[in-house]
Amino acid sequence: MADTAQYLTLGIDKELFGIDIRNVREILDMRPISKLPHAPDFLLGMIDVRGAGYPIVDLRTKLGLPRAEPTDATRIIILDVPVKGRTMGVGFVADRVFEVTGLDADQTEAAPDVGGRWKSSYIAGIGRKGEAFIVVFDLERLMASDDLPGFAASSAEEAA
Repeated sequence: MADTAQYLTLGIDKELFGIDIRNVREILDMRPISKLPHAPDFLLGMIDVRGAGYPIVDLRTKLGLPRAEPTDATRIIILDVPVKGRTMGVGFVADRVFEVTGLDADQTEAAPDVGGRWKSSYIAGIGRKGEAFIVVFDLERLMASDDLPGFAASSAEEAA
């Protein structure tokens, strides 16, 4: 029997992405984000969630897509992301969040390196759900090259 992993599925532009549910802390409605001076393009700023500060990453910008105005469907996904050997709380802005779905390990393929719209190094694999393909993020590699402010560093340990 194949191992089934659970993924939160989200939409960015017209694409369907998945994030391992073990990394997801919570999903929030869009809210005002405090800007940070001299922040990289993909870093929208910071938000406060119950007394903890989280850097907020615009996934569209991170993936090389144009920025879009938030809609009623826009969500902030608070994640525990492994960064340089520690766990960091980071918020990702997604156009829409759909559901938690299971993907069998034998239905997940390595990301093809065919020069798609985003860097294949950010992708852990591509899963299939019915007729749809779900691009599964490798969160550590997605965030590895970035020096995010350390405000929420090791917040997973603090929350324990």
